[in-house]
Order: sequence, then C-alpha cells, then structure tokens
Amino acid sequence: MESGLDKLLELALKGNTRAIGRLLTLLEDPSGDAGILLERLASMSRGGHIIGVTGIPGAGKSTLISKLIREFRRRGYKVAVAAIDPSSPISQGALMGDRLRMQEHATDPGVFIRSLSTRGLKGGLSLAALAMIEAFDALGYDKVIVETVGVGQAEVDIMHAAHTIVVVTMPGAGDDIQALKAGVMEIGDVYVVNKSDKPEASKTVEYLNFVIESGELGSQRTGWVPRVVKTSAIMGQGIQELADVIEEHYKYLHETGGVEERIISRRILLMKLLAERMLARSLEAALLDLREKLRDTAKQATGLTRTASELARKACSRL
Repeated sequence: MESGLDKLLELALKGNTRAIGRLLTLLEDPSGDAGILLERLASMSRGGHIIGVTGIPGAGKSTLISKLIREFRRRGYKVAVAAIDPSSPISQGALMGDRLRMQEHATDPGVFIRSLSTRGLKGGLSLAALAMIEAFDALGYDKVIVETVGVGQAEVDIMHAAHTIVVVTMPGAGDDIQALKAGVMEIGDVYVVNKSDKPEASKTVEYLNFVIESGELGSQRTGWVPRVVKTSAIMGQGIQELADVIEEHYKYLHETGGVEERIISRRILLMKLLAERMLARSLEAALLDLREKLRDTAKQATGLTRTASELARKACSRL
C-alpha cells in the first residue's frame, strides 16, 4: 500500500475515529489501493462476533440495537454498528436515519456507528457493507452489529455474512410472520418479540415457538434450535436476556466449528459482489464500444443473441 494508506490504517488501529471514518469511505469502492487495503484488513481478522439484526419494518430494530450496544458495553466489549438503510433505485440515496436513533452512544470511544445504503441491491447487503465488516473485525471491535433492511423475501444475504442472526418482530404481526416465512423470517438464530408490553405479546411468542418446534422457522444450518426472547426496547426490558442468548449462540458456533464456516461464507459473498462490480463496469465500457452495432441489431431485430454473446465476450475480455 502507499505510505498514506499505511498511515491511515495505523491511525485507525489506534482508535482514531476520523481515520476510521476515512478508511470506511475508501472501502465503499474497494478497487485499486482500496482493494489492497481490504485484503490486508481481512488478513488481520481478530475474531469479532458479527451479529445480523433484521426483521419486519416498524418492529423497533434501531432502538433495540441501541439498548444492545449499552449492554455489550457494560460487559466490556467494543461495539461497531453498520446500519443499512434502503436506497432509492433512482438516486441511490438513503434516509440514513438509524444513527439518529443511536445518538446516546456518539461520545463513547468504544462505539462506532456507520450508516450506509443498499445501493439498490435486492439481497439487503452491499459490497461496501461486507468490506466494512472486515474493517471493523480487523480494527478490534468485539461485537459488530449489522442492521439490514428486513423487507421482502430476498433480504437473506445477511445469513452469509453474520455469525448470529437476530430476527425482530412485534405483537400482532402474525400475518406478517406467515407471509415472510419463506424469506427473512426463516433465517433466524434468535427471534425477538419486541414491544412486549403490548397485550398480544404472549400470543406472538407462543406462535413463534410453535412454528420453530414444527421446523417451519429457523435456519436449520447447524443444529441450533432457535430461541425466542421477549423485549421492550423502549422500557429496557429483556435486553440482558437477549445479549445472553446471542453470546450463547456464538459459543455454540465455536464448539461446532460454525464460526469459520460463516467467515468463509461471508468472504465468498464478498468476492461474488466484487466480481459483479467488475463485470458491470466492463459491460458498460463494452456497450460504448459496440453501441453502433447494438443500434443496428436492435433496429433490424435479427441477430440479437449473437450480438449479445459478442457483447458478453468483449466485456469479459476487458477484465
């Protein structure tokens, strides 16, 4: 790496928040020197516990995460949060509202919170988010919490990136749970019924326990039986129990060899997204090179497949 990047990494490893912020900005497009930086960070992994938090909209994920941060800090852990907001498919802009709900930790040197957008990706995670996880791990954060969008059945990439997946729902969301069972709701290691001060909470817990026992919910990846935890993030109730279950699951993964497998899974997804970005850029360049031929083929409506194959070959040859 260039001396400037070496210095930046040195400062970030010492906990300089401005340097960490600049480093994360560089990793939003991990090509060139930033790609070398990403590889170096990945090789410096310190075994951080990656916790994915997802679930139905309105369940109170951000408030719950804020309380989890406080509990993990009480236990002596350094905590990083990657709060992923949905992005506009047109502008790629995102609301970035999660940091506002976690402001109580803004002055804590043991906490770093970063918001970023999905950049239109349907899987719920972007290349930048995966690079950020590698960075937080290398920088010595013990707990790295990744809050994903949690809408629709495609938001399951988090299962390839996190060790422990926490799915958050709320009382009265039975229809939503039923509708999401084939997607995000089936990947959980821990299910949280937040806003448990509501009267329907016990019924929701019973329903979740029933579908877990019947095998309809839960990732079924390691033999771990998913747990259901009642919380009220606003009231601060159930947070300690939730943290205990999250830690119990991580211990279970260590005992069964699941930790390394999930790291490998995360990095395979990272390489897949890197390859997709490289191909997309190469394809855009190939489109410019063949624009006249593409126009002629489109106008004549013949040779579409043949020209598409030529376009693909030209794009791949530019890599």
